[in-house]
Amino acid sequence: MQDLDSLLPAIVAGDTEAFGRFMAAVELPVRRSLRPFATRADTEAIVQEAFLRVWQVAPKLKLDEREHGLYRFVLRVARNLALDAVKGPRGAAKTDLDHAPEPAEPPVEVDPLLRRRIAECFERLPTQPGNALRARLDNDGADPDTMLAERCGMKPNTFLQNVTRAKKLMEDCLERKGVPLPRGPVRESAAR
Repeated sequence: MQDLDSLLPAIVAGDTEAFGRFMAAVELPVRRSLRPFATRADTEAIVQEAFLRVWQVAPKLKLDEREHGLYRFVLRVARNLALDAVKGPRGAAKTDLDHAPEPAEPPVEVDPLLRRRIAECFERLPTQPGNALRARLDNDGADPDTMLAERCGMKPNTFLQNVTRAKKLMEDCLERKGVPLPRGPVRESAAR
């Protein structure tokens, strides 16, 4: 994976395209790092504020020698903002989130061709399986399937059947488009 620190000089120079590439690569991992705070803070606002602060302080930022310094910095900013949000006024008592582990994985670059193939296959899904899979993906594990089924106007068992059908249709479509998929136990555990 490319170290995104190479984008810092362009960001410092005000290159919004470089900053957009950085944001696109790390936004999802930053959002996931804020999951422990989601019930007690506006994590959407925190993500936006974290990126705004990175943009503002980029000219003064000195990265260490380790990889992914810019990514680690935005994670730290987001975490500190989230801690401030749940603590309230200065001097408030510490929370159980003060000791929540920080994510260690670097952002994953997504192949644009793979992203296009996935989108093409997703568009081909029948309505009900497509709606069920979209509901689950958009929710990102925040709510149980019974709630998602209700939102989709389906019974829980019907919802699960539609998700399973959508996954199978996606796998078949991606394989027809030449996208290699894992085989064996990895694939079976991913399907659960």
